[in-house]
Amino acid sequence: MKVSALALAALLLAAPALADPHKHGSKGPNGGTLQDVAGVHVEFVPSGNALTFHVLNEDNKPFSTKGYSGSVLVVSGQDRETITLATSGDNALRGEAKKPIAPGTGITLMIKTEGGKTGQAKYKG
Repeated sequence: MKVSALALAALLLAAPALADPHKHGSKGPNGGTLQDVAGVHVEFVPSGNALTFHVLNEDNKPFSTKGYSGSVLVVSGQDRETITLATSGDNALRGEAKKPIAPGTGITLMIKTEGGKTGQAKYKG
């Protein structure tokens, strides 16, 4: 019986290492929150009024946003703002809010890939 208990304890301790490395909400290479959206990883990095969404492949390496489009719904209390995103550099979509993004602000991203695949993800500011 002790062997079984030890095996079970070892399995439970190893479980975090066996978990999916691409889980939603993990940190990306730029320090932002990652989400799987439309077949790619998208990392949200807010800075003041700027909203930057880095598009990454499965290995979290930069992925071209050529032909991508997107928008963001920003919700803070009763305030709502829709922002159209533009490509920025080779692998990002960027937009500017009217006000700085406060912690806890609800951010809903909608994107469309060059191939026409669409997706949505939710983040917190």
